[in-house]
Amino acid sequence: MEFWKEVRRQVLTNELSKRGACEEYGLGWQTLKKILTHDEPPGYRKSQPRAKPKIDAFLPVIHQILVDDRQAPKKQRHTAWRIFERLRDEHQFTGKYTIVKDAVRNWKQSHQEVFLPLVHPPGEAQVDFGEATIRLAGHPTKVALFVMTLPYSGAIFIQVFPRECTETFLDGHRRAFEYFGGVPRRISYDNSAIAVIEVLKGRQRKLTKEFLRLQSHYLFQEHFCLVRRANEKGHVERLLGFARRNFLVPVPNVDSRESLNAQLLRRCQDDLAVRTRGKPGPKSQLLLEDQAAFLPLPKQPFEARRIEEGTVNSESLVRFDTNDYSVPVQYAHRKLIVVATVEEVRLVYEDRLVARHRRCWGREQPFFEPIHYLALLERKPGGFDYARPLEHWQLPECLALLRRRLEAADPGHGTRSYIRVLRLLEKFSLPQLAAAVEYALDIDVIDADSIRTIVEYRAERPVGLFSLEGRPHLAHVRVETTDVSSYQALLKEASP
Repeated sequence: MEFWKEVRRQVLTNELSKRGACEEYGLGWQTLKKILTHDEPPGYRKSQPRAKPKIDAFLPVIHQILVDDRQAPKKQRHTAWRIFERLRDEHQFTGKYTIVKDAVRNWKQSHQEVFLPLVHPPGEAQVDFGEATIRLAGHPTKVALFVMTLPYSGAIFIQVFPRECTETFLDGHRRAFEYFGGVPRRISYDNSAIAVIEVLKGRQRKLTKEFLRLQSHYLFQEHFCLVRRANEKGHVERLLGFARRNFLVPVPNVDSRESLNAQLLRRCQDDLAVRTRGKPGPKSQLLLEDQAAFLPLPKQPFEARRIEEGTVNSESLVRFDTNDYSVPVQYAHRKLIVVATVEEVRLVYEDRLVARHRRCWGREQPFFEPIHYLALLERKPGGFDYARPLEHWQLPECLALLRRRLEAADPGHGTRSYIRVLRLLEKFSLPQLAAAVEYALDIDVIDADSIRTIVEYRAERPVGLFSLEGRPHLAHVRVETTDVSSYQALLKEASP
């Protein structure tokens, strides 16, 4: 550049003639003309691309292979080396691998998709599920990450769930809305089977019943991305990766998912102090504008649950999500409704709740409630010591003592009498029954009917005195005293 500048200065200021410059600097006439025309060296310029006789005739073949690859599975597409082999073996290509690789790279670069930057007004959200690994009670465990982000403010909400399913999808929304303090007016999704039954033309979708129930409760507008166009919710895609790298590294070692979720909430709150590049203020400041555009939270709480129909088998078990849950034996061989949330499973017959269990996220596990089988054991007392539902049932020592005394007093029917006592657990709690049994043993009364009387008497609550406090409208009510003198006169007439 220094040489270029000096030649231009001397010639254009008439310090040196053009012929003199050519002689002094050894320049050709065309070179000097270029120097005087341009302020700086213009660089090498080609009027047309350089000819490539070895590869030019084969470019249509290469391009067709790459176009066809778009319909092939991602892991079974051509590499540049495989294309070179096919050209060599099938088309008698005599060139080298390098020019094939350059041709493939040039085609892919010219056909890469370009995305349009989108406007995100306040009050909109994006939702996605991801996956991560944690150490749960010391064991590596895969969990599903529910993420909701607000593109305008950049705020993020993330929670872990055992698995991506209807219940966790619904519960994730409920928790996110409560965390943000309102409901986004428009939420973008991919085409998950949890929400979409069928993808119709364009953006039309046939939606699942549970997604429609969620939408009917919170009144937000849905927006589903076009198929294979996850970039339409690219904000949540990026922040999902951000949260996984920053909130879950190193791999968390926790005792429960609930404790990890509490940690994640704190990390989301701390992240509000960060200012996103290009934004005028921190996320917490912009979140106020998002919240001003939100729909209000409904007054009625939303239950995140899934409902299915189940049939009770001959062992009084209902199968749901590969696990078996017990119900009272009187409902065997009947159809029930299974209501499942993230935390529990409820079993309903007609209009009655007949059983409830803690939700298990494992597989093929049976869950017994011993009380459900006592009515059957009363008819079949011989199976009491071999019944699987009672295998790990821990009872107070006083009940074991009661059984020994009942069986000693009546070897033939003592076990059945003991089961009759245990059936009081269908109505009363174990501490109530244990206290009644201890009292019965102290007074040497051990039959089932007497124990029932004791526990029922102890469970009764005395009625307190009626008070007018808080009932000012009753203060002015006057009830006349009954005159019993007329009854006295009747008694005198009746006396001899």
